[in-house]
Amino acid sequence: MRYLVLGSSGQIGSHLCSYLEKNRDDLVVPFDIARDSSEDLRHNFPLLMEKMLAVDFVFFLAFDVGGALYLQQYQNTYEFISNNVKIMNNNFEALRLLRKPFLFASSQMSNMQQSPYGVLKAIGDYYTRALGGIIVKFWNVYGVEKDPRKFHVITDFIKKARRHGKIEMMSSGAEERQFLYAEDCCSCLHKLSVLHEAIPRDKNLHITSFAWTKIIEIARIIGKQMGAPVIPGPEAVDNIQHFQKNEPDPFIFQYWRPTTSLEEGIARVIADTP
Repeated sequence: MRYLVLGSSGQIGSHLCSYLEKNRDDLVVPFDIARDSSEDLRHNFPLLMEKMLAVDFVFFLAFDVGGALYLQQYQNTYEFISNNVKIMNNNFEALRLLRKPFLFASSQMSNMQQSPYGVLKAIGDYYTRALGGIIVKFWNVYGVEKDPRKFHVITDFIKKARRHGKIEMMSSGAEERQFLYAEDCCSCLHKLSVLHEAIPRDKNLHITSFAWTKIIEIARIIGKQMGAPVIPGPEAVDNIQHFQKNEPDPFIFQYWRPTTSLEEGIARVIADTP
């Protein structure tokens, strides 16, 4: 299978490229502005068409996004909204013209109308349905990250423990999230791509661990593994999800189940994070 990975340098894309490259029968074509300025999905439509024409399946993972702090700072800005609208407009137009099978990386936040990020993902969902693509809802996929501006909570805590010998939290950690190790996520994406013709388009495909964990528990797991004390912060309002709590649809179990425990996944990220 020949794959085009849009957003190949991102949190999920980088892990997916490595995962796919392990299979010698697959060819991976990366595409990301972080690789080269010519791969700017907002503008270089001819190059996008050229790369897409040569593959069998497209992973549409590209988006201007980051962890909770990044979203708090940027999701209400003109630049954030404009970047994602341009990315979606070009990518979906190329997919429409070339009629390539594809998977769109949505979010479990796509029903949260108070969030510009959630609204933008919901728009992507509508585009995907109109073109007959596969929609997957991601829930806090974690792994090694390279861009400090976009760190998610697990990487942020690891960096704090390593640099300062302690984990000072921005909140009390009472917020609950579902976390999924990147390798498990990639195995699911690969399986869905192989089975894409048989995947029903009217079902919700939630890629998650299906286990709720408080942020304070994440800090304690990392603190225990790294020998760093945890210092909770003050009680804070959840400015990203506003305490709206979705529940994942287990339909995905027909094709895949996660296999990596939170403790095991965090240990691997700690070992691989410089």
